[in-house]
Amino acid sequence: MIFFRKSEKPEETAVAEPESDIDKLRVAARRLPESVADIAMKELERLEKTDPSTPEYGIGLNYIEFLTALPWTHTTHDNLDIQRAEAIFTSQHYGLKHVRDRILEFLAVRILFNTRSSHILVVDDEEIARTNLEYVLKKEGYRVTTAVNGMDALEKISGAEFDLILTDLKMEKMDGLQLVESVKHVSPFTDIIMITGFATVSSAVDALKKGATHYLPKPVNLDELRAAVRDILDGKKRTLMTRSPILCFSGPPGVGKTSIGRAIAEALERKFIRLSLAGFRDEAELRGHRRTYVGAMAGRVITEIKRSGVKNPVFMLDELDKIGQDFRGDPASVLLEILDPEQNAQFVDHYVDAPFDLSGVMFIATANMVEKIPGPLLDRLEIIPFSGYTENEKRVIARNYIIPRQLRNHGLPHDRLAFTDDAIIRVIRDYTQEAGLRNLEREFANICRKLARLCLDNPESASVVTVDGALVAQLLGPRKFTHEIAETENQIGVTTGLVWTEQGGEILFVEATMMKGGQQLILTGSLGNVLQESAQTALSFLRSHADALKIPPDFFRDHDIHIHFPCGAIPKDGPSAGITITMALISLLTRRPARRDVAMTGELTLNGRILPISGIREKILAAQRAGIKTVIFPRRNDVDIQGLDPEVCEGMEVVLADDIQSVIDRVIVQADHA
Repeated sequence: MIFFRKSEKPEETAVAEPESDIDKLRVAARRLPESVADIAMKELERLEKTDPSTPEYGIGLNYIEFLTALPWTHTTHDNLDIQRAEAIFTSQHYGLKHVRDRILEFLAVRILFNTRSSHILVVDDEEIARTNLEYVLKKEGYRVTTAVNGMDALEKISGAEFDLILTDLKMEKMDGLQLVESVKHVSPFTDIIMITGFATVSSAVDALKKGATHYLPKPVNLDELRAAVRDILDGKKRTLMTRSPILCFSGPPGVGKTSIGRAIAEALERKFIRLSLAGFRDEAELRGHRRTYVGAMAGRVITEIKRSGVKNPVFMLDELDKIGQDFRGDPASVLLEILDPEQNAQFVDHYVDAPFDLSGVMFIATANMVEKIPGPLLDRLEIIPFSGYTENEKRVIARNYIIPRQLRNHGLPHDRLAFTDDAIIRVIRDYTQEAGLRNLEREFANICRKLARLCLDNPESASVVTVDGALVAQLLGPRKFTHEIAETENQIGVTTGLVWTEQGGEILFVEATMMKGGQQLILTGSLGNVLQESAQTALSFLRSHADALKIPPDFFRDHDIHIHFPCGAIPKDGPSAGITITMALISLLTRRPARRDVAMTGELTLNGRILPISGIREKILAAQRAGIKTVIFPRRNDVDIQGLDPEVCEGMEVVLADDIQSVIDRVIVQADHA
């Protein structure tokens, strides 16, 4: 025992110095995958020899911190309950049945890949070896079939599909090497593990050369066998999973493309990332900057994955059609590598400078118009069209989703406010005219703000406030939109067409007039080349068929014809206005009015045939919003129309036509009724 005098004190225990930044990073770097850990360790060795006051020291330190923060191995486990996924979509979205069905099919395929039990064939001429391997593999959850020799194995392979074959080398009738060669011809996608007690370097090399995936010596180490089988089958499953299509949601704004992506992430219980590509012009924004200067950083893709903390999120690439291109590179070309399953497993960001596996990421793109997406990139996408909502769908969505959400967001009591169906229909018809729901939500938010003020002005009122059509008009003011088509009289030389735009389906008017002149065709309205050619085709058809159409054959001799498309500030193009232009000219030249409540669309040929067009659902919805009674489509679009929900065409007559002659009486008012 040691005693201290009163004046003496024991020496203080030395305090350990805190770890330096480099020591902390060295510990973190050891947890990285081997290939990345080597890069980090070399960088740390270089930093130890660098003066901390130099800029290079800070750049290197930031780089290693970024490497160690990336989720190289962290993943989330998918929730594989298809009923739960369907319940999530149903609770959050109404309508778009074909979209929900396609996404549930997509999820069902991924779930089957994850839950399917792999099928393994064990080939060995020793019964004990076969039985032992069968027992071990079945215990791991695999389906196992056995074969006594190579010939027996080939018979079983011809009648069933196997994910993996475990075969002995020395067997009667057909040895393992011969079996490997035969299997590669019969079933080239089946992996093979060679197992033999005659393990030599030359036999291993021969087996691998002939197509074997792995080689194990006898007696088999069971842990090594389990690991080899698991690695091969997991890698195969991962490869098949990444070959699934990259979905691209296309459609007008406000139809729910982004919210469907969030619902997919919620259904799978994955992290959700949304990256807007609108305005991206520098490919370094996606691929990162090289570490050659201060301020270099990783690309947005790797940065967002680092922020999420997992390597398998649902990654939404929003506004894909609005990506730019200039002298700094083409970001769309970087997306070719990011979205291609054959390449993204080894994606190299310039800043990270090491391959990062993106194959586990579920990429979903969105676009308003797929025509603006570069061809090679579009080829890698599976387009799922999002069309607009019908009036009935909007009414149900407003009642069940929008109004409760807006009441909650504005602090209004649900039990003191009631919206009538008339009020909802009034908002839909008189204050919005869109394919999506954004303006509808804005108008209900506007109503709720005004109701909130009314509640504050009358705090003691306990009565239920009923919001009807009259109150909507009082709160929102004069109506913003009218059904001008149904409310306008028929006119000579004016017809109604249906077009598809970035905002969805739209109504397009075509006006034609004739004046004295020198055989000139005047086209105005910010028209593209294809639309101008459609007008020239229509005029040529009329001149060549003047007698059959009862038009004066010399109508163009001393006259100019002017065709105008209103809203001249909006660019217009496409072939589907050919029939509309022709009908406007027939109305003009026969001096008979065209019916304004008939809308039409279709491409016209020089001999009068009507060719099919696209955007059928969007155009019918546009006609429905405008109060159109009759719509005319090419007969070859009959299949598209038959696939529509009955309520889309509710209240309208759909006419299918093969040629222009068959629809003249539908559009042009008879002389005795003019």
